[in-house]
Amino acid sequence: MSVSDPIADMLTRIRNATMAQHAQVTMPTSRMREAIARILKEEGFIEGYEVIPSRPVPVLRLKLKYAPGKPPVSVIKGLKRVSKPGRRVYVGHDNLPWVRAGLGIAIISTSKGVLTDRQARRLGVGGEVLCYVW
Repeated sequence: MSVSDPIADMLTRIRNATMAQHAQVTMPTSRMREAIARILKEEGFIEGYEVIPSRPVPVLRLKLKYAPGKPPVSVIKGLKRVSKPGRRVYVGHDNLPWVRAGLGIAIISTSKGVLTDRQARRLGVGGEVLCYVW
């Protein structure tokens, strides 16, 4: 089965897994999904990720992160897809979005690779706003 929007599929899988308090979530991998997983790891939203080579499609496994307590609370409070296949959203370097007054991140696909809004601001590049995470 082919998914028309793999990034939205990834975000939905993460959202569903955190609501069900799963320890990990798996999905088919791609370079874009790996780049998003790398940013989520760097920003502390997930504990880690790994690419498992399997046939016919390699699998990306994310290890989700929860705050200690009863019941455990997910570190990821929300995920929102911004640019969609039917409506692409591009921003210049001077119009990069602030997510939750700086508490969240915007993941942006730029000419320098997939970056957070802070990294893109530092490098002075704009691009396609993929999603918000807070």
